[in-house]
Amino acid sequence: MLERIVVDEAVRELRPDFAVLAMTAEGLTNGPGDDASAAWLTRAAEHADPANPHVEAWREAYRAFGAKPKRTRPSVDALMRRAVPSINRVVDAYNAISVEHALPIGGEDLDAYRGPARLVRATGDEPFDVVASGEPAVEHPEPGEVVWRDDDGVTCRRWNWRQCVRTRLTENTKNALFLLERLEPYPLDDLHAAADALAARLREISPDVRIATRLVAW
Repeated sequence: MLERIVVDEAVRELRPDFAVLAMTAEGLTNGPGDDASAAWLTRAAEHADPANPHVEAWREAYRAFGAKPKRTRPSVDALMRRAVPSINRVVDAYNAISVEHALPIGGEDLDAYRGPARLVRATGDEPFDVVASGEPAVEHPEPGEVVWRDDDGVTCRRWNWRQCVRTRLTENTKNALFLLERLEPYPLDDLHAAADALAARLREISPDVRIATRLVAW
C-alpha cells in the first residue's frame, strides 16, 4: 500500500508545501477505550491551541478549494475545540497525538481499502458512504474538493474533515493506515517526531504490531 499512495498534481498545484507521512500498522489488537486512552486524551487537551500557525495554514488550504473552515473545520482544528470523546484505544491514540502535535491525522482500516489511497480533486461523482438519520446513505463531494479516495470511492472528504463509514477504525481492526498531513510552516522533523510518537503509542496497545512508514512529498 505505502509505495502506491499518490498525491495528484492538481493538489500539488493547490498547495505545493503539502506532505503526508503514511504509516501502516499491521497486527493490531484494538479494544474499547479505557482509563489509559482517556488519560491520553485528557493530557492532549492541555496542549490544544487553535491559534497554532499550522492550524491556520489548514484553514487557508480549505479556503483555497472553496470550503469554509468555520463551517467544516480541518480535523485538527475541530479536535482542539471540543472535549474529544473516547472511541476505542487506537482512535484515542491517534486523536491524542493529533492534538498534542497540532497535526491532522487520519486513521483507516487497511483491510477495507480497495486499491491504493490517492489524494485528488473530486469530479463530484464519487460516492461517499455515510450514516444519515440512522440509515446508510451515499453523498458526493463538491467538484474540485480535495478528497482522499480509493477504487470504491471517497474515504475522507475535504482533505481531512470527515471520514467515510467503510474504512473507519473499529475495535475489530487488525491492520490500519494512518495519514499524517503537513503544510508549511510545520517542520518535517516535527512530522517525523509525531509519527514516532504515534508508533510508540500503538506499541503500547499492541507490542507485536508491525509498523512501516513512507514520506510522500516533493
